[in-house]
Amino acid sequence: MQEDQEELKLKLAEYQSEHQALNDVIERTLDGDAPVNLFHIQQLKKKKLWLKDMIQKMESALIDDIIA
Repeated sequence: MQEDQEELKLKLAEYQSEHQALNDVIERTLDGDAPVNLFHIQQLKKKKLWLKDMIQKMESALIDDIIA
C-alpha cells in the first residue's frame, strides 16, 4: 500500500510538471508575435484539462488514503 502511494505521488508530480509546462507553452505562444495555430492551441488546452482532471483524481485518492 505504501508503494502504491509513492507511485501515485511520483505520477502526480510528473503530471503537475507537465501541466505547468503546457501552461507555459500556451502562454508564450499566445503572447508572442508569431502567427498562432489555433488548432494546436486547442489540442494543448485539451491535454492540459485532461492533466488537471487526473491531478485532481490523484490528489483525492491520496487524501482518501490518508483519512482511511
